[in-house]
Amino acid sequence: MAAEKDWGGYTKKPALVLSRLTMSDWPDKKPGGLDASEKTSFGKGVFRKCDGCGETMPAEALEQNFEVCPHCGQHHKLVAERWRELLLDDGKLEDWDGQLEPADPLGFTDGKPYPDRVAASQKSTRAKEAIEIGKARLDGIPIAYGAFVFRFMGGSMGSVVGEKIARLFERGASLRLPVVLLQASGGARMQEGILSLMQMAKTVAARERLRDAGVPFVSVLLNPTTGGVAASFSFLGDVNIAEPKALIGFAGPRVIETTIRQKLPEGFQRSEFLLEHGMIDRITSRLEMRRELSLLISHLQRDAREPRVASA
Repeated sequence: MAAEKDWGGYTKKPALVLSRLTMSDWPDKKPGGLDASEKTSFGKGVFRKCDGCGETMPAEALEQNFEVCPHCGQHHKLVAERWRELLLDDGKLEDWDGQLEPADPLGFTDGKPYPDRVAASQKSTRAKEAIEIGKARLDGIPIAYGAFVFRFMGGSMGSVVGEKIARLFERGASLRLPVVLLQASGGARMQEGILSLMQMAKTVAARERLRDAGVPFVSVLLNPTTGGVAASFSFLGDVNIAEPKALIGFAGPRVIETTIRQKLPEGFQRSEFLLEHGMIDRITSRLEMRRELSLLISHLQRDAREPRVASA
């Protein structure tokens, strides 16, 4: 039999002592001298995790670097306001047609009326529609500038978006301003049905008139650029630039795999895949985009052709 020991006044075996100990016999687990008021807590959004490398960093670090991870270079979504700050001189844009707002010609509802969805997006984004256009300067060069607002119903293209893009090309032609258009869109807006699909033809026709005028168009494809936007004017730039790893294509990869019942190649529909197959001209980091656009526009303007008469 094991020898008995003295356990705090109890001469018992260890297995029997536990049943006779009181709460006062247990050591105090609370660290001495710790005041609850001294505890440090962090509010929501103070730190963020990179989608690429998984590195956790202060949110301010990503914000100051225009949402590009300083560790791996992963490009996170950048709102239209920050794009103006990044690209345009003094971040200033002379707004064109800002009064245009979508109507509801089909009386569409998908559990929530279309006007209510528009109103909710307008409230959350402080934008009238999913695109902003206007006149600006980039590195001192006057340009016609457009940028999709992806937070507004996924940057979907309805009648107003299509009209503003057509006007952007037309004003670029009439004022002889090179057009720079940043695209991030889920495609045509289903709530406007066939009217949204008609914008594809309208915008391509306007782009053709810009080409006839001999005015440069630089198309910048962001993540994601899909659907009717990708299928219309996105690849019709004199130069087509994309951000790294941007998703670009008509239908999504999962839809394609389900339809053809085959596994798609690695990196399918990403910028790098499209560059390799000749669909785009360059992949440019967001942090180099201003310099790249300035260089391209300067070169294209010098080589701009004289206006020609469109063929019948």
